[in-house]
Amino acid sequence: MSDAAQPTAAEVRAAAEAVKAALDRHLDAVEARTGEDDPAVYSAFNALAAAAEVYDERLYDRYDEVTPFEIPGADDSLPPYAGPDDPNALTVLIRRDYAVVQPQRLLTQAQRVVDLDPETGGGQGAGAVVGSSVHAALGVLFGEYEPDEIASRHKEFGLEEGDSTLWISAADDLPEPGEWLSAPFDQADPQQIVCRFDVSSVFDDEELLGDDDDDDADDPGDADEPAAPGGPEGRTV
Repeated sequence: MSDAAQPTAAEVRAAAEAVKAALDRHLDAVEARTGEDDPAVYSAFNALAAAAEVYDERLYDRYDEVTPFEIPGADDSLPPYAGPDDPNALTVLIRRDYAVVQPQRLLTQAQRVVDLDPETGGGQGAGAVVGSSVHAALGVLFGEYEPDEIASRHKEFGLEEGDSTLWISAADDLPEPGEWLSAPFDQADPQQIVCRFDVSSVFDDEELLGDDDDDDADDPGDADEPAAPGGPEGRTV
């Protein structure tokens, strides 16, 4: 790298000061958090990570030195936020994956819903609605229960959790009614994401790589146990 392209000593010092300020803001947010999923904490976390990355790069470019910070890679982080500072609206995007591991349990639960209220299946009669169709059973259950209830009771319905993610996206104004219904996820802009919460058993597996072999032998089932739904136990970006 040429001398002309190198940051100045003052720029490195300014980046260090930015890290100190971000540390203070992060601690303030943690001390004032209102709950486990407080978005202010995750916003401060992302700001601290970004400030540390800038300092790390400038320190290396100027002095060929590195920091002990572990900076998230590009694949694990969101691009710089480019949305409004004070959003007037927000969009919540949620994806949860499930495997149908006990189809008969799923059918039984859906049949019970229809038996209690035949109108749930369109008034066609219980047997005709569910029968042996997993497709019909899923329509009945997800039509009857809120997604969060499905998540908390998934084992009752014969489902096994896969990965999940929740994105909070900022906007200046709410879209017009019906504007995005034909393609609800096409307009998700990573640069508008205020915070994101990911849950995946792969993050648990990564943590297990640092454990002693004896710990793995004591409880061999931990690696396959998915993180609990509804929170950022897996990873927050």
